[in-house]
Amino acid sequence: MKPATEAGTLPRPAIFTVGLTGGIGSGKTTIAREFEKLGACVVDTDAIAHELTAAGGMAMPAILNCFGTVMATEEGALDRARMRQRVFEDPKAKLTLEGILHPLIRTESLNRLTQATAPYALLVVPLLLETGVWKHYCDRLLVVDCAESTQISRVMKRSGLSREEVLRIMGTQASRQMRLAAATEIIDNDGPTETLVPRISAIHRQYLLASKKP
Repeated sequence: MKPATEAGTLPRPAIFTVGLTGGIGSGKTTIAREFEKLGACVVDTDAIAHELTAAGGMAMPAILNCFGTVMATEEGALDRARMRQRVFEDPKAKLTLEGILHPLIRTESLNRLTQATAPYALLVVPLLLETGVWKHYCDRLLVVDCAESTQISRVMKRSGLSREEVLRIMGTQASRQMRLAAATEIIDNDGPTETLVPRISAIHRQYLLASKKP
């Protein structure tokens, strides 16, 4: 097992880990599912964040204590639209929310990596490059890429956000150029997922080989 870095307070799991990232709407979840079908362990930090902020989620008491019950839906889950507006308007609120969520997400993610029995793992982190901490837990970096116009149209269709709202979110993320420059592997996801299967299969074989090296 590799030692903890100065940026990460928890030790690195022994499993060969590939960080998977990409801008909003790039199709990270879809690509991750394809790797999962091939036998990879997928640990998705966004999915974990949703678990933590669901009704009864571990993060909800601290969030409501800091932001008030107005941030909860009738069911008791985080009101994402309201919180999104709050953190865009107030940088301090964003830092407070991150201070609650990020340690919990990191701990749970590393627990799942430690318990994984697959040959290798995909650690899906939307803001992998932006936060800096996650890359210390990764052996490789797979970037899911697509045109910015594709990102915008996908997110507008999926989430019902306006073009301006999507652009505002994209403005908080690393640029496309930064992600591509940091990547060890890249998947171009501008077209149908079916056309990517050969590329995904080839990268999967590459990771299988890499995971067996001492």
